Amino acid sequence: MGVPTAPPGQGRGVSQPAAAPDPIEDPAPSTAGGATITPYRDGPLIVRGDFRLLDQDGAEIDPGRETIALCRCGKSGIKPFCDGSHKRAGFSAPSAPSRPRPAARILRQGPEGDPAR
Repeated sequence: MGVPTAPPGQGRGVSQPAAAPDPIEDPAPSTAGGATITPYRDGPLIVRGDFRLLDQDGAEIDPGRETIALCRCGKSGIKPFCDGSHKRAGFSAPSAPSRPRPAARILRQGPEGDPAR
C-alpha cells in the first residue's frame, strides 16, 4: 500500500511526498467484522475494515478505500491522512502504549512480545 490518495476536494495542491509510509503488512482479518486500528511504530494509524470517518461536526469524510493511514505526527499535508511526512520530521512513537491507561490493556501478544498487529 502506498500513500493514501486524498479524496476529491482533499489535499489540493499537495505534491507527492518524498517519503512514503512504510509498507503495511496485512494482519489476520478481524473476527468481529468491525474496524481494526493499528498504530505503527514511528508512523501512522492504519485503519482497516468497516469504518466511518467523521469530521468534528459529524460530516462524513469518504476516504475512497477500505484501508487508510491516518497521520499521528501532525506534519501531513493531507490531514487527517498520512503522506509520509513523519519520516522527514523524525516522528517517534511506540506501536503500543508504554503504560496502558487504566481501561486499556493488551489482549494478545504478537511475536517477540510485541502487541499483535
